[in-house]
Amino acid sequence: MTFNDASKAQALDALSGRERAVAEKFATGMTYREIGNALFIAPTTVRTHLAAIYEKLGVRTKVGLAAYFAGASGARPLSPPSDAPPVLAIFPIECLNSEERWRRFADGLSSDITIDLARYAGLPVIAFHTMKSLDSKPADFAADGKALGVTYFISGQLRADDQRIRLTIELADARSGVSLWRERYDRPVEDILALQDSLTESIINVFAGSYGTLATVGRNAARRKPPASLRAYDFYLLALEQHTTFSRAGNAEAIRLFLRALELDPAFANCWAELAYAYSVEACNGFGNDLPTSIENWRITAENALRLDPTDSCAHACLGNVRACLGDLEGAERAHRRALDYGSNHAGILPLLAGSKALVVGDPAEAIPLIERAMRLNPLARPGISACKAASCLPPAGIAKLSRRCAGVRRSRLTC
Repeated sequence: MTFNDASKAQALDALSGRERAVAEKFATGMTYREIGNALFIAPTTVRTHLAAIYEKLGVRTKVGLAAYFAGASGARPLSPPSDAPPVLAIFPIECLNSEERWRRFADGLSSDITIDLARYAGLPVIAFHTMKSLDSKPADFAADGKALGVTYFISGQLRADDQRIRLTIELADARSGVSLWRERYDRPVEDILALQDSLTESIINVFAGSYGTLATVGRNAARRKPPASLRAYDFYLLALEQHTTFSRAGNAEAIRLFLRALELDPAFANCWAELAYAYSVEACNGFGNDLPTSIENWRITAENALRLDPTDSCAHACLGNVRACLGDLEGAERAHRRALDYGSNHAGILPLLAGSKALVVGDPAEAIPLIERAMRLNPLARPGISACKAASCLPPAGIAKLSRRCAGVRRSRLTC
């Protein structure tokens, strides 16, 4: 053991057990809220602990904290909890133009993608300022990625002139460096801020959601694991796949897998929301043997999701639908409004809200712009969205019939 390692190990010994737990989780990339949920403390308490930790260890950044743990002999290895979801890092997009305006554009785009993926992808994302402070390239990221607990990383290159912008985005495995997905986006140069929003929305909706690239990669990885080693996030991804088969057997298996995930991670807000949808499908399609129990499970799980994450647009939409089923149309409309406020740029939420407008509370004509926006944000979505768009043009009797055929868009089928 070197003198430096001994000094670090001695400083770590000065941390209390709770401070040590907070420091390790924060160094792996977990947020204040995630740490609070895991340790049953408030996010403000996490912040207070981190202030004391930084002072005791003499560090100023998350990267410094991660390196401190990685370099301290005798310290426990830095790795995410066994039931934790994967961690994503996004490199600042490399600008291949020398003009400062395009460098600023690339930084702004990188920051927006980081923030929105953290909101919609359902997994922890390393903060943009942390990745920018590393100043490393994807090829040299192995050590930093290990210290931060990163599973996947996204990198990109930007080329631009006065007429067009070309952006190349790539998803890679942080451990092996193997490319998992790559795409190129070409856009005309118009309003620069509108262009930035358009690119951000397009990229987010390809990566996030039940059919996004990250979910597909995660499901494929989960299938290769022995059943005994599956984590909460693995069960969640496998459950989503069963959920979208829209069959009695598939829905029952989805409920089983969601419940298994929640046994491992009771604070998994997205999982509670998706479980609520599975119960809604059970209730609305006669898949269960006890309708009142299915509806009550639907309500309770949606409310649980919102207690954990009041900004979850899926849970708000789901709660709106169950309120409508219980006769509270005003409450349903309020919940749908909140869902749109939080999910207006989420291609997975918009079909759900369109279905709610057409089939639950609202005017069917209001569904059409939502479906068109969903198709624009994610042109790779399954073709059921188009069927849902057609449904919104039918009279009420035809809507109810066609909604049962929209197996490609699970959330557009919610009618009672």
